[in-house]
Amino acid sequence: MQNPVPLPENIRSVQPGGGFCYGIELAWGRWRRWYLKTFRRGYVARMAALRRGDATGAPHEILDPRDLKYCSNQCTAHWAPEDDPFQWRERLPLARWGLAELQIMGWPLAALVAALGALGPPWCYAAAAPLALLALIVYFFRDPRREAPSDPDAVVSPADGVVAEVTPLDRYDFLDGPAVRIGIFLSIFNVHINRAPRAGRVVDMHYKPGKFLNALNPESAIRNEFMWIGFEDQQRPGLRYAVRQISGLLARRIVCALRPGQAVRRGEKFGMIKLGSRTELILPRDAVTVETAVGDAVRAGVTVLARLH
Repeated sequence: MQNPVPLPENIRSVQPGGGFCYGIELAWGRWRRWYLKTFRRGYVARMAALRRGDATGAPHEILDPRDLKYCSNQCTAHWAPEDDPFQWRERLPLARWGLAELQIMGWPLAALVAALGALGPPWCYAAAAPLALLALIVYFFRDPRREAPSDPDAVVSPADGVVAEVTPLDRYDFLDGPAVRIGIFLSIFNVHINRAPRAGRVVDMHYKPGKFLNALNPESAIRNEFMWIGFEDQQRPGLRYAVRQISGLLARRIVCALRPGQAVRRGEKFGMIKLGSRTELILPRDAVTVETAVGDAVRAGVTVLARLH
């Protein structure tokens, strides 16, 4: 097994590209930590006693599980599910990484809908526009439950969307040989949660800032911002594969909560791309039989894209 490569210097958050909503949430976190340390010292002490792992490397104090949302890849601090008072958020049918955007954009829209509705005809009819936008935002951040197939040889899709390419590659350095690249285009109407294609271990990661071209543009795969994750298969030692999250015209926020050395289950959520985008899966060509084609609609964690020989 390969020793994991240390996390690159330019990955200092699970959302390294930052963003407006991200900045607001970090500011809220600073205020919340001040409030907890000032007025809820008993709660802070209790959570400190329950915390596991090491908070070294985190960019701020880790007082409770909410403080790990954007820095879980920087440290090993965590709480057991039974000790996490916010574990209920994992059961929401909404992406936890998008809850801030939902509130920042959703509450003003909800207030506008209510205000226009209170005016009565004909102004109340105008409420249809912000209501439709609110519904679209909630729909975009949905996070439906998924059950990965039990076939031990299956390689499942890392993203929802439509297969845009199945391209053989003469050589892919990380795989040390020929490969096949499966590109998936995600429209604004797709679920944007990314899931692990196989049970594996992260051995390398790279983040590249870039442009935000339309994900249908072939140049986007080269020039756009992306996060690249290299995995080693848990069931077949030595077998490698990679996933690349690529931003799009509207998708300017890539989330990846993984860190080198971390193990994932097949179908496990590891990140998302906020708004329309592209995800690529790169597999060793001689080790798999591809079972998808351009134009196929796929679902993350469910649709089998290939099977190991």
